[in-house]
Amino acid sequence: MLHNKKNILAIVLGIFSVTVLADVMTESVMTVPMYLTTQEGKGAFVGSVVMEQTSYGLLIAPQLKNLTPGLHGFHVHDMPQCQHMGMEAAGHFDPNHTGKHLGPYRADGHLGDLPALYVNDEGLAVLPVLAPRLTLKDLYGHSLMIHAGGDNYLDYPRELGGGGARVACGTIQKP
Repeated sequence: MLHNKKNILAIVLGIFSVTVLADVMTESVMTVPMYLTTQEGKGAFVGSVVMEQTSYGLLIAPQLKNLTPGLHGFHVHDMPQCQHMGMEAAGHFDPNHTGKHLGPYRADGHLGDLPALYVNDEGLAVLPVLAPRLTLKDLYGHSLMIHAGGDNYLDYPRELGGGGARVACGTIQKP
């Protein structure tokens, strides 16, 4: 009889695990809180970025405030860290080891290259962008980074599109 109880428990736990895993795998929206970068990692909260899986790719809807107006480089970085002014996040997410910064629309560059983020004259970023090569699953275990300058989607005349300093960061932990 004890053996049957163990089998039943194993089956129940198995069903529970599959159900939880199915819920995680079908998740279609994620919210990433964003903070100004500091040496310690988290500065002032500047808002969130909502990521939604669509049939066209990843819809990225920023809800950010208190940023410098203009275009900003916007990327997924390798590590889920924001310390040391964002430098602990390492480089742009590049699982295929292309070593090229070519923007969000070319398959032969970093997968973490996102469309540039637009901040209006009031310091708000609310214009959604689409990253056609990314999925929510790609984001887990990485960070989302906003750079001080724009992004020309090339490695010249300055490396990595010329975005420069890392000004805001949010981490995306594995579920």
